Amino acid sequence: MLRSPDDSLRRIRLETFLCRVLGIAVILGLAGCSPEQHKAEADKEVYQIIDNKWQGDFGHKSNYIISDSNIPPSPDDIRIDQAVPASGVINLAQAVAIATAYNREYQRQKEQLYLKALDLTLARHQFARQWFGTVDARYRNDSEDEKVDSGGGVGFNQLLADGARISVDIAMDWTRFLTGDPRTSLASILSASASQPLLRGRGRQVVQENLTQSEREVLYQIRSFNRYRKDFVVSIADNYYRVLELKASVTNAENSYFRLLESKKRLEIEAEAGQARPFDVDEAEQQALGAENRWVQSQQSYERVLDEFKVTLSLPPSADIELDENELKALEELGIIEPGYELDDAVETAFFRRLDITNSKDRVDDAARKVVVAADGLGVELNLVGSAGVGSTPETDFDRLQFNRGNYSLGLESNDLGLDRKAERNAYREALIAQRQRQRQYEIDRDRMELGVRQALRALKAEAEQYRIQKMALELAVRRLETQKLLLEIGQGNVRLLLESEGALLEAQNDVTSALVAHAIAKLGFFRDIGILQVKPDGMWEQQAQ
Repeated sequence: MLRSPDDSLRRIRLETFLCRVLGIAVILGLAGCSPEQHKAEADKEVYQIIDNKWQGDFGHKSNYIISDSNIPPSPDDIRIDQAVPASGVINLAQAVAIATAYNREYQRQKEQLYLKALDLTLARHQFARQWFGTVDARYRNDSEDEKVDSGGGVGFNQLLADGARISVDIAMDWTRFLTGDPRTSLASILSASASQPLLRGRGRQVVQENLTQSEREVLYQIRSFNRYRKDFVVSIADNYYRVLELKASVTNAENSYFRLLESKKRLEIEAEAGQARPFDVDEAEQQALGAENRWVQSQQSYERVLDEFKVTLSLPPSADIELDENELKALEELGIIEPGYELDDAVETAFFRRLDITNSKDRVDDAARKVVVAADGLGVELNLVGSAGVGSTPETDFDRLQFNRGNYSLGLESNDLGLDRKAERNAYREALIAQRQRQRQYEIDRDRMELGVRQALRALKAEAEQYRIQKMALELAVRRLETQKLLLEIGQGNVRLLLESEGALLEAQNDVTSALVAHAIAKLGFFRDIGILQVKPDGMWEQQAQ
């Protein structure tokens, strides 16, 4: 079947049209950024915000970059390959480093900080020049005629700080260009509009409230993140020392069992020689069995808590690690050191150093601003509006615009005369109540902070005294056991008293370790609660100067 010349011409035009449209689409597609480029741009902008807002008194700026970020880690950040020893024995600093690198909650806190800064990038973008572009092309064919329509445009919108809105765009007719008409070029239309609030919605404080709040939310999140890091290292140290405490109790229980076993064997020899009663041997054996049971139970408790600590570090429970017993010995050598703070000084220091209290205080200012914004919403809307539309000269270049023949307008506009303000009235009343609630919350936070500091200082002093008492009790238990052994050797001892002395020694040994660990954690908690505990880049801590 032969095609007519008209059919061939239509087919050529259609193919030309489709090829050109496809070419334009390919060009536009290639011009766009890849997902990885968008991600890299987001990371760069987010961490620039965080870096600019991170103040020196917040703490060391380290270990806050999320794991999949394109931003390289700081030289100060923890290198986890250096933190995990080949021996499997990890000290406290290594445990903190592993937890900082892997702990799932710590990673979530870093992501929360990132997301707050990411929200700010969008809030800032609302006041940036926002470009847009459009393109469209259509081929139409009916029983009578065929037609090619195409067009496009480019322009921008911008919101200014005082509430003015500007929109500019230029639209182009591509039809003649796509059909290959050599006599003409592109036709274009330039249009612009502007709106300036005169009453409601006018002024930087009202217009930029969302931006202001977003800026402050990032600052709050940085403070919260640093406050969390202090809580985090204290909790890791607490867990670490508690595991070592249980490990020490296993050693104590083991030693107690073998001492009782030795006593039982000696009594058996004495019973065979007629120097001890069979009853005493039975009682010693019973005590030895009880000591063996305590040994087994303490071993189980230690292994359970160690496995839980592995999970805290985000290591698998099957990981073959042990904690360094030298850390506990270092505490014993350090002993009890008073913090050097009186109560009033501690409370005053906490008031100025605690980042969470600073956040609570600043949120009172946020609530006050919300009242101003809500009050503005009660007003009448009145805008100064203007627009302009200019077309290009016909049958000529698209860039020759006829401004002398354009359409221009200027006037006043109100889409809301304030006849119904029920919702705005309620919002204003809610803002007033929220302001008072925020003020009360700050007062509550401040009182709780003072209460916590007072309790922390009392607990620290009580733990120091408890450690002193337990040390004396341990010395007494050692002397008591030695005395009973000597009396038993010269035939004047009492087996029951000997066995009771052994139990008292085990209890005293465990109590001393518990009091030592409790005091160390109480001191860290006290320094955290008054705001002078600072987390170093390696994840450990230091006491900030007063």
